[in-house]
Amino acid sequence: MPPRRTTDLHSDAFDFPRPPESLPSWALEEGKPWQGLDIFDILVRAETMTGKRIDLRQESLPPHLWGLHVVKGERARLIVNRTLPFFWRRFALFHELYHLLAHRRGEAFWARTATPLSSFEAQADLFAWAAAWPDYAEIEY
Repeated sequence: MPPRRTTDLHSDAFDFPRPPESLPSWALEEGKPWQGLDIFDILVRAETMTGKRIDLRQESLPPHLWGLHVVKGERARLIVNRTLPFFWRRFALFHELYHLLAHRRGEAFWARTATPLSSFEAQADLFAWAAAWPDYAEIEY
């Protein structure tokens, strides 16, 4: 069995990523305004920035699926795996939110570019780390 990447006191079902050794300046700059916001304020800020009505759902999803987002017209739905511990639900929310903010043309468009899809996932993770970092720092082991 491979070693777990990090531990979390609330769940054994997930493989949690380690925090990056450093965050790029773009992620720190874009993530800072989101730090410390509650869910309501996150959604208000996201709706203001995107011009979309955003619905957040927390659903039971398989452990390999932390979240997803769906956009149709002027509406967006962010779905986060409710079986994740609190911090990781927040991380997944920020990850999906970054896709909504920065990758507006959707997977079909980005799949036709020369940029690998994995780089968009890495960007979303870096943003999520930057936005959620103060929460991660408070986790007690």
